[in-house]
Amino acid sequence: MLLLFDIDGTLLLRAADAHRDAIHEALRRVHGVTDPVRRGLGEVAGRTDADIARNLLVAAGITATQIDERADDVRIAACEAYARLVPDDLSGHVTPGMDKLLQRLAERDDTRLALVTGNFEPIARLKLRAAGIGRYFARGQGGFGSDHEDRAMLPQIARRRAGDGDRAEWPRAQTAVIGDTPRDIACARADGVRVAAIATGPFGPEELRQADAVARDAAELGEVLEHWLANRTRLPS
Repeated sequence: MLLLFDIDGTLLLRAADAHRDAIHEALRRVHGVTDPVRRGLGEVAGRTDADIARNLLVAAGITATQIDERADDVRIAACEAYARLVPDDLSGHVTPGMDKLLQRLAERDDTRLALVTGNFEPIARLKLRAAGIGRYFARGQGGFGSDHEDRAMLPQIARRRAGDGDRAEWPRAQTAVIGDTPRDIACARADGVRVAAIATGPFGPEELRQADAVARDAAELGEVLEHWLANRTRLPS
């Protein structure tokens, strides 16, 4: 199975301060937005970096044309800022039990681990390296906020990258998204793949009930994934 992990709220907890500051710095550098206004923007958890940036810029009065024309500049500036701001050690922010779960899954010959995250890819890689768990997620795999502004597109991008060369994408029946927000669930549904939610982020089990399974912590998530792996031949197509 291809297991597609979200980062913030799933793999890591409370590790987004430098990430937020990097996005804000990029908006200042590129568009001159000195004080991004978040009021009325709604919950940002589960959104892509580009989507968050767009909403902040719209609230600041930047036109859609300006946003589109300089989207790459914002992405580059944010990644440069994060490379400077990222803490040296984020290991204390790894979700309890997650490192052991990833190690156990990585040792199996019937799983492939990858990321589906709204983070721009360079930010995602730096964040996981600082946390000490980047080794579980190979480069050239996964789907990121730098691939598409719409999170719903990311699982398909990840399946395409996991495919064998020019042959078909990795099959939906052998793919699962693991995340902590309703947007993680929605992106899995948009691609027709299975989804497990873990209630370690800002949402509780009741708010995540639309997932195929809900775990309270990494230990319960491990039980869910073990069950799916044991019964993978009967997963829906």
